[in-house]
Amino acid sequence: MTTTEAGATAPSDDSTLNATHGYHKQKDEHLKRLRRIEGQIRGLQRMVDEDVYCIDILTQVSASTKALQSFALQLLEEHLRHCVADAAVRGGDEIDAKVDEATKAIARLLRT
Repeated sequence: MTTTEAGATAPSDDSTLNATHGYHKQKDEHLKRLRRIEGQIRGLQRMVDEDVYCIDILTQVSASTKALQSFALQLLEEHLRHCVADAAVRGGDEIDAKVDEATKAIARLLRT
């Protein structure tokens, strides 16, 4: 396992480096969506810099948070449909590992 910038652990085995991930088919759409969210965050910075009213900033924070949560749910769905379903077809210990991994991801999402 390796540690990411956010402090989460990620598998470090070579099989994940060359695998096609569940989000691969939607990669361009995901990047476009993330750029839009990045724009929202930059908008927040501008709002603070321009001394915009607190409630207006909080409204934008809420919209940005919802956008990230929506992105995370879509990514999770793609993971379940692709990675977990593929492991289920293969059977064995891999399905248990993928379900455990997905369960932990859901738990992290619920904590936010």
